[in-house]
Amino acid sequence: MTDLVLTVDEAAERLRVSRWTLYNLIRSNQLRTVKIGRRRLVPVNALIEYVDQLTEEAA
Repeated sequence: MTDLVLTVDEAAERLRVSRWTLYNLIRSNQLRTVKIGRRRLVPVNALIEYVDQLTEEAA
């Protein structure tokens, strides 16, 4: 089974950015997250949507 959600650290690693940068993306509503209990998690499809959006803007 593939992961549905990632921790902030895992998401930052996948995007090849720092935790600080990832939290800035979250704060600016550029990257969707979900909260489960006290944990902030990033859905894998939110990463795909974010990268797709960057690709469209660059075209």
